[in-house]
Amino acid sequence: MGSRLLSLVSAAVLGLLLVLAGPAQVSAAMDVAKQVLIGSDYSGKDLRGATFNLSNLREANLSGSDLRGASLYGAKLQDADLSGTDLREATLDAAVMTGTNLSNAVLEGAFAFNTRFVDVTISGADFTDVPMRGDQLKSLCAVADGTNPVTGRSTRDSLGCG
Repeated sequence: MGSRLLSLVSAAVLGLLLVLAGPAQVSAAMDVAKQVLIGSDYSGKDLRGATFNLSNLREANLSGSDLRGASLYGAKLQDADLSGTDLREATLDAAVMTGTNLSNAVLEGAFAFNTRFVDVTISGADFTDVPMRGDQLKSLCAVADGTNPVTGRSTRDSLGCG
């Protein structure tokens, strides 16, 4: 009888904790690592903390999504739409961004040291505190323009373009 009472009390306490925590803290972040997601539509979604490691997101629509703290390590983002996305503190290392639209995206504090940016649209993007290789920085500075509508920072200033 003692162990049954302990089980009931434990269940009640767990239930109370779940109620107090609320749904945002109970749900686990989405994990779609190593998936083929070509042309997928994730526009306007709450994808905080999601894992897209090594996924193929070519031509995917992630515009307006909240990807804070998400991991897109090694993701293929060719011709993907990430316009207006919140990528603060996201991991973009080794991602392939060819023809990717990053206009008005906030990448503040994202990790993108080995990310390859080729023919990307970055008008209004905020790259504050984003570590990246010198060759990538140089190519981004060559096309940087605009001001981010969320942070008010100039794309050129956020990249540290001279």
